[in-house]
This record gives sequence, structure tokens and C-alpha cells, in this order.
Amino acid sequence: MKSMLAVFLLLSLGHGWAQTQPEASANLPAQRIGPNDLISVSVYDSPELTRTIRVGADGLIRLPMLKQRIKAEGLFPLELEAAIAEALSSEQLLVEPVVSVNIAEYHSRPINVAGAVKSPITFQAVGPVTLLDALTRAGGLSPEAGREILVSRTQPAGDGAPTMLVQRIPVKALIDDADPEMNLRLAGGEEIRVPEVGKIYVVGTVKRPGAFPVQNASETTVLQMLALAEGLAPFASKRAYIYRQEEAGSKREIAIELSRILQRKAADVPLQANDILYIPDNSGRRITVNALERIAGFGASTASGVLVWRR
Repeated sequence: MKSMLAVFLLLSLGHGWAQTQPEASANLPAQRIGPNDLISVSVYDSPELTRTIRVGADGLIRLPMLKQRIKAEGLFPLELEAAIAEALSSEQLLVEPVVSVNIAEYHSRPINVAGAVKSPITFQAVGPVTLLDALTRAGGLSPEAGREILVSRTQPAGDGAPTMLVQRIPVKALIDDADPEMNLRLAGGEEIRVPEVGKIYVVGTVKRPGAFPVQNASETTVLQMLALAEGLAPFASKRAYIYRQEEAGSKREIAIELSRILQRKAADVPLQANDILYIPDNSGRRITVNALERIAGFGASTASGVLVWRR
């Protein structure tokens, strides 16, 4: 009988102690706290001090009845617990307070993934995050992705002024070769941009005009583009033209003797990304550069990237 009474008393005391505890909040992996993070502060046996608090843009938080705000930015949760306990004791609000700090939401560690990915996204770096993790969250690379991934992050300088550091990560080394050194660890604050691959536009008297992606512009030639365009259509001119944008913004027309290249009497001509290769018909009529650019722009904006050109 006495043993049953003891068990009953223990259960009653345990139930009463549990009622005095604050509700548990989500506890994310412990990282340094930053501005706009949402933290949960629990003070044992002081429900008036137990609450969720948004860290201010200045990195400070305020608790009820405390005269001074407390710096939270840059602290781990355990360090902030000690700072809050010290403040409560120094202002003689509590004697030996027991403080618990949990992270409810991180908002100070954004990672932005944009460019040629399937689902551009911005998310918070909670726990260990790598470059492949970030690309996976964005649904992976799209078919238009180029050969490099640009990772921008802010680095503190010696004089205190931050500088922007940009790292170029080859897609082949990261994904095909699985080089672990290319799989960067991200801490938040990074911007990941995947540039689209360059395109060469083939228009005029060819069987399949289109905007064709170019993975390696240094190895792309007129004959290769004609092959992608399925060859010349009937009545194609013996002369073709390349329209190229110069660095100064001007446009340059380059005439090429197409018939001599096809007859192997002249060397094949290399092309550059964003070139327009135009093959007129043998009537001698030529489209203006502005018209060609409108045609190329229309092809680039379509979902398939294929130009449909009619006379």
C-alpha cells in the first residue's frame, strides 16, 4: 500500500513539474545567430519571459522587463543562453535563472540559386550544405546550362570593407568527374548562378533554321552548324554571311565563300557564341541585320529554341 502511494505521489509531482515547462519549439541545428533569425527563449518557471523573438536588423533582442537589449548576432544558442541569464541576474530579476534558447527559423543565411536551373530557388542554409545540395534543391541543371557554375560570396577584407569573391566551378569536374574539391561547402549568403550556354543562330536557305547551343565555341565551325541545320535548302547562295557583335557594340558582317568551303578549296570558318550565320538564296536578296536579329531573338525566346523562318 505504501509503495503504491509513493508511486502516486511521484506521478503527481512529475505531472505538476511538466505543466510548468514551456512548450518545446523547433530546434534547428545550432549555428551562429544572425539578423532576422527567429529564436525561442524559455526561462524555467518564468512564463512571462518565455517567448519567440525575432532578432533585429542590428543583431539585438529585447526581453520583457530587461532595461538593456542583448546582442544575439554572432552567438551560438548556448552562448546566448549565458548572455540572457547574466542579464536577468545583473538586473536582479531572477536568481540563478535557467535559460534555454532554440532556433525556430533561420533568415540570415540565404542561398540563392538562379540561371539555367530547372527551379530557381532561395533557401536558408540550415546545417551542412554543399554546392550539389543547392543545385539539387533547384531541381538540377537545365538543358541550357553552360560549362561553368559561378559561386559568389562576400569575404571580409582587411580594412573591414567586404569584397565579393566569385569562384568558377566547371560542371564537368563537379558532376561528371565528381571532384570533391569542386563541391564547395556553403554557409549562407552565397549566390549561385548557372549561365546559359551560348547559341549560334542559323537562318536563311537551310532545311532546319534554328538556335543551336554551343558548348565549346572555339571548336564550332560553319560546316558543323550547317550539319545541325540539316544542310542547305535548294537554291541556296554560294556566299554566306556571319553577323557578329563586337565588344564596342558595333556589328560586323563577314562574308564567306560557302561553295569553296563545301568543295574543300577553302578552310572551314570558326564561329563564336551569339553569331548569326545567314545563308541567302541565289537570287541575291539579303535580309537586313535588324531583321536577322529579330528572327534570332524570336528563336531564342521560344521553348524549343528552334527558329521557323519563311519567305
